[in-house]
Amino acid sequence: MKRKRVGVLALAGLALLSVTGLAVGSASASEASSGSGGSADAAAHGRGHDDPVIIGHRGAPGYRPEHTLASYELAYRMGVDWVDVDLVPTKDGQLVARHEPEIGGTTDVAKHPEFAGRKKTVVLDGVSTTGWFTQDFTLAELKTLRAVERIPANRPHNTLYNGRYQIATYQEVLDLTKRLGRELHRTLGTYPEVKHSTFFSSIGNPTEPKLVSILKRNGLDRPDAPAIIQSFEVTNLIELHKQVRTPLLQLTSATGAPADFVAKGDKRTYQDIVTPQGLRDVAKYAKYLGPDKGQIIPRDASDNLGTPTALVADAHKAGLKVQPYTFRNENPFLPANLRSSAEPDAYGDVFTEESAFLKAGVDGFFADQPDTALESLHAFLGR
Repeated sequence: MKRKRVGVLALAGLALLSVTGLAVGSASASEASSGSGGSADAAAHGRGHDDPVIIGHRGAPGYRPEHTLASYELAYRMGVDWVDVDLVPTKDGQLVARHEPEIGGTTDVAKHPEFAGRKKTVVLDGVSTTGWFTQDFTLAELKTLRAVERIPANRPHNTLYNGRYQIATYQEVLDLTKRLGRELHRTLGTYPEVKHSTFFSSIGNPTEPKLVSILKRNGLDRPDAPAIIQSFEVTNLIELHKQVRTPLLQLTSATGAPADFVAKGDKRTYQDIVTPQGLRDVAKYAKYLGPDKGQIIPRDASDNLGTPTALVADAHKAGLKVQPYTFRNENPFLPANLRSSAEPDAYGDVFTEESAFLKAGVDGFFADQPDTALESLHAFLGR
C-alpha cells in the first residue's frame, strides 16, 4: 500500500512540540527521565553509549532547515541526546554551524546585493566550487543572513521556515544544549565535525585550534564529555588525540580518500581504513567509526538493500563502536524496494532499513528525522 507523507499533520504536531516541549511518539521529557517508556526513554538508555545511540544529523533537518538552533532544539525535544554539528570558520576566527563553507545553497546570501562581490570559485578538496564562503565573512556579516532549506525538492514543507533563522555559532549550540539539558533533566551532547581540515589550514584559518579552545572553555576536554569530535580526515584527528581528551570519531566514505592523504600523496583510501588493519590503526586515536551506511549494508545491482559486510564485526574486534550515516525518510534516499513511489518528498519504509542496520549490530546512527529513528530504536530494544 502506498505510504503518504502526512505533511499537514506533521507540521501541526511539530508546532505543538516546539511550544510544549513534548517528545514525539513518547512520554514527556520528565516521564522519560523517570523511565516510563517511549522513544525518548529508548534514547535515554543509550545515554552512556551502551545501547545504540541516535544522533540528530544536523539537528532535525527533516523538519527545520539544517544546522539552525531551531533544528537542534527540535531534535533534542524529540528525544535524542546527541546532535551533529558541522563546523566551518569565519573570517574573524569564529566557528559556525554549516554543512559546508559554501553558503549559497543554505542561506539567502544571493539576495544581499552588498555581498554580490564576494561570490567566487574555490577548489575545495579537489572540487571546483562556486558561491559564497564563510571564510570571507565576519560573524557579524553572517548574522545578517538567514537560513533556507537546502533540498526543497525533498522537503518543500521546510521552505515555510526560510528566512526565519540565523546562522548559529558552535558556542550558541553549546549554550542551547546546556539550557535544554537543564529543562529536560538529561545530559545532552554534540558531535562537532571538523570540515575540510586541510583546506582551511592551507588558507591560514585552521578549525582545530578554535575547536580545542571552545571545548576547554566549556569543560568538554575530558573522556566522558558530552562531545565527540568527528572528521573525514585522519591527520587532524591524530593530532587532536594528543591535544584533548574528548572522544574522537573517524568518518569514512564509500568512495575516495581522505583529503589529507591526497594532499600528502598518500595512496591509501577510505577502503584501506576499513580493513581489519586499518581499523586497528584507527582505534589507536579514536573510539568511534562513522562509515557511510553503504559500507555496512551495500545495495545490490537493483539498488535494493543487500547483505551486511564484515565491517561492524571487524570494527568491534578492533575496539571501535560503529555509528553510520545518514538515514532519511524520503524516497530518493532509500533502497529501491523500500520506496513508496517516485515522489521525491514522500516517505518510504525507513523503518525496515533502520531495523536492518540495528540487527547488523551498529552502535547507533545519524538520522535526519530523529523521531522516526527513535521509533526504530524503541522497537529494536523492545522498550
